[in-house]
Amino acid sequence: MPIKIVTDSSITIETELARELDITIVPLSVTIDGTMYSDDDLKFEDFMVKMAASKNLPKTSQPPVGVFAEVYEKIAAEDDEIISIHLTEALSGTVEAASQGGMLSGRNVTVIDSDFTDQAQKFQVVEAARLAKAGASKEEILEKIKYIRENTELFIGFSTLENLVKGGRVSRMTGLFGSLLQVRVIGTLKDRELNTLLRGRGSKTFYKWLEELSDSISSSGRKIREIGISHTQGLEFSQKAKEVLQKFVEKPISIMDTNTTIATHTGPGAWAIMIDYE
Repeated sequence: MPIKIVTDSSITIETELARELDITIVPLSVTIDGTMYSDDDLKFEDFMVKMAASKNLPKTSQPPVGVFAEVYEKIAAEDDEIISIHLTEALSGTVEAASQGGMLSGRNVTVIDSDFTDQAQKFQVVEAARLAKAGASKEEILEKIKYIRENTELFIGFSTLENLVKGGRVSRMTGLFGSLLQVRVIGTLKDRELNTLLRGRGSKTFYKWLEELSDSISSSGRKIREIGISHTQGLEFSQKAKEVLQKFVEKPISIMDTNTTIATHTGPGAWAIMIDYE
């Protein structure tokens, strides 16, 4: 039987594609004002409305160990192989929960930290699923997704620091000045750490950086396999980014709403550009 591919709902992926490739997605959960919702039950638009109405930052939670164990037992026999690819441990304890669930299930589960999330996680998961369907061995799949992981870049733009303040990632004073000065922040997720690339005033910061990114890709000469763009009510910039970057890649760039986990940390108006180099 083909190797089974499992991931979690921090991935941003088209529903039809996940179904076509037989990708099993284990839902994370989010708690808003004392009420817990599974990612399976809460539409992204509804989540954004509830988050905006709440005085407190939603709390995201990884799937319980027992849920992972049940999933693994359900999708595979004892002799089958499972590759389970998840969002970086820098943002969640999902990798550890999946590892414990694998041991509890008694199945042959290989758990991978994608080092990323969102569509950067999707790059690895989709390729793993395609290779599995084609009959590739576990070693071949692991080698390929390792290559993708090492050749992926993720950039993220913040239009507000409010959620970062609520989450304790920046000080309240920094958030206050950021709000007053309309500070925009661009960061990158690399080596399991979120680092700041630059700060600037107003949305022009994003557009100026986008030009610089385009110039950098042009001068590097590196070929790109895929680009994904996700956002939280940041469609205008996302569309501009697609317009600027589409020339670098043959495959159409997908623009998608991100997931509740990422939206909780970024707040509204945020975006992420993810690049998978050949």
